[in-house]
Amino acid sequence: MRDSGNRPDGVRLAVDARGLRREYRVRRGPAVTALDGVSIQVEQGEVHGLLGPNGAGKSTLMKILSTVLLPTSGSASVLGHDLVTEYRRIRPLLGIVFGGERGLYPRLTARQNMRYWAALYGMSTKKGLARTDTLLDELGLAERADDRVETFSVGMRQRLHLARGIVGDPRVLLLDEPTNGLDPLAARQLRELIQRLAGEGRTILLATHDLAEAEVLCDRVTMINHGRVIATEAPKTLSRLMSRQERVRVRADTGLLDRVRALDGVLGVEPADDGTAVVSVESQQALGAVLAFVVAEGVTDVRTELPDLEEVYLRLVHRNEQRSVVNR
Repeated sequence: MRDSGNRPDGVRLAVDARGLRREYRVRRGPAVTALDGVSIQVEQGEVHGLLGPNGAGKSTLMKILSTVLLPTSGSASVLGHDLVTEYRRIRPLLGIVFGGERGLYPRLTARQNMRYWAALYGMSTKKGLARTDTLLDELGLAERADDRVETFSVGMRQRLHLARGIVGDPRVLLLDEPTNGLDPLAARQLRELIQRLAGEGRTILLATHDLAEAEVLCDRVTMINHGRVIATEAPKTLSRLMSRQERVRVRADTGLLDRVRALDGVLGVEPADDGTAVVSVESQQALGAVLAFVVAEGVTDVRTELPDLEEVYLRLVHRNEQRSVVNR
């Protein structure tokens, strides 16, 4: 029995999808294309982000990889097993967590929900009880284990979703918008749990439209828009690739900023809410000149920076949409 897929460079793959296309037929009008030739490779042991706005195709891709939806065309494998012909081998290796209310029985207790899911994974009663107690304790739900899920907050339900998703000790975890609808504290707690799971060596594919979340959690990100992949890289690498201009953030008075604005190669000076200003320059040479000038003027709060992931995503989407218009 195969254990994994490998790239030519020897990297072991948890997910290897090639040219996935998914169309939905409607009674009237043309078919709706949710995925249009998506290819993605997720390395074993990494946290891989799947980024895109609502309607980009993230959930469709997650459903295909979880074996609940067939692609119209293309191929994919999970840990070396073909998604279409070997789905029975894939399912025990997967943990699936979708956001929202799906997958939990609100009138059962947390413990009853967990025991039910453990039984579906084929665990004995003794092992299922032990696994249930361990996970409820680790996810901070032990004190509410015998309360009905309908009494839980949204954050507690999401933690129970996560516990349910890992009850079978999966090697690959598919998380579809796991923090959607959570308050900031609950979202942060869930992210910490995801980081802990990643630290245990699991492969995690995280679908999200929260760019800050992806920047914190992910080793690499794949950005999709209108069912197509527009980039796959580490967050910092994407920032460098998209940084068409260098930027310097300084804290200085208005008079000094006016003098900076007049320097050769300075494209703009934009005040920020925190009392600093962002100086955009057209080249490394101009960057050096700005740094030398502000340091000579006694400025000590100065640093260079790259665009954040949100800015990168918006630029890439804009570029992709421009290409689509040109190619029509």
